[in-house]
This record gives sequence, structure tokens and C-alpha cells, in this order.
Amino acid sequence: MISEEEKEELKTELAKLEDEISTLRQVLAAKEKHLVEIKQKLGISLMNELKQNFSKSWHDMQTTSAYKKTHETLSHAGQKATAAISNVGTAISKKFGDMSYSIRHSISMPAMRNSPTFKSFEEKVETTVTSLKTKVGGTSHTGGSFEEVLSSTAHASAQSSLAGTRLPESEEELQC
Repeated sequence: MISEEEKEELKTELAKLEDEISTLRQVLAAKEKHLVEIKQKLGISLMNELKQNFSKSWHDMQTTSAYKKTHETLSHAGQKATAAISNVGTAISKKFGDMSYSIRHSISMPAMRNSPTFKSFEEKVETTVTSLKTKVGGTSHTGGSFEEVLSSTAHASAQSSLAGTRLPESEEELQC
């Protein structure tokens, strides 16, 4: 327990402290007002202060060891990721190049001649040639393969270029 005398002393000290705090607040307010007046005269705005504070804080943060270590780690990871992505890109490019090469060279392979598309094309050419033979020669020749038709057309074309623009007179000339 505190005695009455001690209570009175503490109350007096409390009143003095409250009075001092009040005086300090008044002095601080006056100084803050004076600070604002000086800043206005110098043209320093709140926005400029914020920018300066931000720049200083950013600079202070960049100089910390934690930031430097994190920056180095992320930079190293970025370099590794870039290298990995580059390797993947190179591999994909190579694959596309290989596929392109494969497609170009597979066209000349015999397997293509057995494809349904090629067979359909072959039938259409044979039908067209047969139709032309009928119109030019007067008779229809349904036999012969695609190769025979091509060779007879090539032979007829060669004879035509040797003999001027002469058309074949018979079916034998067409077939050679």
C-alpha cells in the first residue's frame, strides 16, 4: 500500500508530466507549422517528399544483404531458365526440321503410290486420258496402267514436237 503522502507526490508529478507533454505538443505543432511554411517557400510538395522517401527506402533496401542474395539467386535461376528454354526451342526446331525433311523425302517413296489419295488421282487421270483417246481416236481403250498412259502421252508429245503440231492419226500412234 502507498501512503497518503506518496499519493500526493505522485499526483503532483503526474500533473507536471501532463503539463510538460502539453507544452511539448504545442512546441511540436509550432515547429511542424514552421516546417510546412519553409517547404512551401522551397516548392517542396507532399508528392515530392513521398518520391524522395520512396527512393531512399528503395536504395536502402537494395543495399541489404538479403536483397543482394535474393537478387543473385533469382538472376542465376533466370539464366538457367533461359538456357533451358533455349535448349527446348532448339530441340523443337530440330524436330520440325527433321519432320520437314521426312515429309519431303517420303513423297518420293513407293509407299505413297499405294496410298488411297494417289490411287484416286491415278484413276481420275486414267479416266481423263481414256476420254481424250475416245474423242481424238474415235475408239475407247480401257486397258493399260497409269504408267502406260503416261508413257504413251510422253511419246506422243515427243513425236508431236518432232513433227510440228501433227496430231496422231491412229490409236497405235497414241499408244506407241
